[in-house]
Amino acid sequence: MTAATDTQPDNSLPDAELVREGPPADLLPADLLPEGLADRLPPQAASAVQITRAITDTMVAHGYAMVQPPLVEFERSLASRMAGTGTRRMVRYTDPVSLRTLALRSDMTVQVGRIASTGLRGAARPLRLCYAGQVLAIRGDGLEPERERLQIGAEIVGTDTVAAACECVSLAIGALRAAGAEDISVDFTLPDLVETLSAGSLPLPPERVAAVRRELDAKDAGGLKTLDAHDYLPLLYATGAFDTAIEKLAAIDAGGALATRIAGLRRIADHVGGRAALTLDPSERHGFEYQSWFGFTIYADGLRGALGRGGTYRIGGEGGHDEAATGFSLYPDPLIQLCARARNADRLFLPEGYDPDIADRLRAIGWQTVAQLSDADDPAALGCTHVLRGREPVRL
Repeated sequence: MTAATDTQPDNSLPDAELVREGPPADLLPADLLPEGLADRLPPQAASAVQITRAITDTMVAHGYAMVQPPLVEFERSLASRMAGTGTRRMVRYTDPVSLRTLALRSDMTVQVGRIASTGLRGAARPLRLCYAGQVLAIRGDGLEPERERLQIGAEIVGTDTVAAACECVSLAIGALRAAGAEDISVDFTLPDLVETLSAGSLPLPPERVAAVRRELDAKDAGGLKTLDAHDYLPLLYATGAFDTAIEKLAAIDAGGALATRIAGLRRIADHVGGRAALTLDPSERHGFEYQSWFGFTIYADGLRGALGRGGTYRIGGEGGHDEAATGFSLYPDPLIQLCARARNADRLFLPEGYDPDIADRLRAIGWQTVAQLSDADDPAALGCTHVLRGREPVRL
């Protein structure tokens, strides 16, 4: 994520977008939750804990140190690291202590960047950090109305090399597989492709770069022709299965400007091997506002939408700090819901007078136990599948 130290917080959001008219507060149920927010009930909450632990344990096992940034920061600090992008999504309010504007985080990656460039500025590089926590947006998207999401991620601070990209893609795949995801696929992209080509072998006037990038995002061949950007048309067709798409990309005459990127993509693909299906869309920009030469989106079979994104970027902020980094963020809520539906843990009812040593032994091998508290306790109603008879569980 490229720093923009002169970026000021975006306070231009119209009041109509900040406050939506609704029924008077005294007519709303007292226990109603705000739109886009929800409780995690059993078994979703248990699945969330289990999946978070599986993913973070995988990251820690690969040498990533856990950090826990605060839920709220000064808006100026967050905005200065977001290049103005996404600031309109942050929930903001005035701090009664400092009288400065605070914001609830909508992205934890920028907080990790702040930690790396301040408290861990003197730590040896490459610096591997990971994190997990909730993020909140002022509103959800059309297809994803949830305003609060779980974000889990890992960052390599101090390098944006092909080797770092290989490690991050492999780690993201491994972490999701450890959490129960199956049939994983990864889509590669080159976020700064248009800027690179327009400054070299396929020149464009500066004022047309954004428009060409927009038409490529929309996959609009007619729009590119209207912009007289015919040289960029082949990029629309260099998409699909990786092995085929990379050959089409290599065939584009770009005066060698794509050679190092193509070589990097091939090396990453070789490193992933057969652990995931690979595709390529070199001009994809959605969700890659911060990334530089490489980006990727990760999916899993049976789950709606992307499970995460990552790539190379630069950490910046106030004070002139600028540093290369590579990382990814996972949003496993769809996986949590899928695992919760499939969750069918055995629960053992412990009647009065049970032997606590036997109960400890059974919990140690994976049983969940529910101890009887009164004669009115009904094992089946309490969700138990077995009852302890003597020393052994017996199915109800």
